[in-house]
Amino acid sequence: WAVAAAVLAVATLVAWTVLGTGLFGVREVRVVGAELVTPVEVREAAGVPDGVPLARVDLAATGRRIGALAPVERATVTRDWPGTLVVTVVERTGVAAVPRDGQFVVLDADGVVFRTVPRAPDGLPVVRLATPGPDDPGTRAALEVLAVLTPPLRAELTELTVQGLARISLTLRGDRTVVWGDATRGADKARVATALLGRKADTIDVSAPDVVTFK
Repeated sequence: WAVAAAVLAVATLVAWTVLGTGLFGVREVRVVGAELVTPVEVREAAGVPDGVPLARVDLAATGRRIGALAPVERATVTRDWPGTLVVTVVERTGVAAVPRDGQFVVLDADGVVFRTVPRAPDGLPVVRLATPGPDDPGTRAALEVLAVLTPPLRAELTELTVQGLARISLTLRGDRTVVWGDATRGADKARVATALLGRKADTIDVSAPDVVTFK
């Protein structure tokens, strides 16, 4: 009984030290993988005060708070004893830039607006639409079209314009236009438009990919 009592006392002391005191409290929040957000922004979003026992930090909830930052796709939080929280951030990747109020907002593949910049980033197509966002039908249609473009089409693309769900068009280098129509049969339209890139035509209409016109 004496041995059992001693073991219990030691276990209680250890638990109290880890969970109830600042001896193993948070002294550092280390941020890995952040470029679009600063470590200060991540620490503020984490909302973990200095000195809180490391063992009592809710890692999942902390990750969700950091994941609410617009540029962050997901965040993983782990403990590094004796006093460090390690936050590994995966940021969103831009697929298109939308002109808005004299600047450009950057969208990821889900249509989430996560960044505002003074000019379109190099390598991203410009998409012209009214209300960019993940719940906007025009945004979803534009992303569907971008996803099916062949490498030759993407290399020639400068702008994608959504004037309506059935009025989508591509502007290519040399001020050429591909009339796309709606987002259906995207793979067929991309294949046909690619095959016609060598034609001397200002406008290629693939809105009905079985009956293509160009001029």
